[in-house]
Amino acid sequence: MEIREVFALNLKALRQAKGMSQEELAHLADIDRTYISSLERSVYNASIDVVDRLANALEVEPADLLKSPAAGRKVRSAKK
Repeated sequence: MEIREVFALNLKALRQAKGMSQEELAHLADIDRTYISSLERSVYNASIDVVDRLANALEVEPADLLKSPAAGRKVRSAKK
C-alpha cells in the first residue's frame, strides 16, 4: 500500500473516531474542506505542514497519520 493511501485511510479513520465531519476538521486545521475530502480519497499528497496541522486538530501525533495498518488487518483502499 502506498504512503498516500495509508495517510488517507488513517486520516478518515481518526476523523470518524473523533466524530468529526470533514468540515469540522477543516475548520480546526484551517484547511479547505474540499482539500480534506481530496486527501481522504488519495487525490493529493499532503505537505509535512498539512500533516502537522491535521494531527494537531485530531489531537494525535503526526506519525499516527502515516503508520501502516497492522499486518493481517483488512483495509479498504481509499481510491475509487
